[in-house]
Amino acid sequence: MARIENRIRRLRFDAGEMTQKDLADRVGVTRQTILAIEGAKYFPTLDLAFRIARAFGLGLDEVFTFHDD
Repeated sequence: MARIENRIRRLRFDAGEMTQKDLADRVGVTRQTILAIEGAKYFPTLDLAFRIARAFGLGLDEVFTFHDD
């Protein structure tokens, strides 16, 4: 089964302890959406994944990792 992991929690911490709300406001979603993505309960659309990566100034593959087990 394929799975997607992310480094959002670590990246938020490294970005001056950015809150989930701060990131949500930057990318145009709710704090609950960021919480669900961080916890792998929800996988973002490609558009949202790019917006999250851009919020950190990183490429998509630096934030999200795809594993095809």
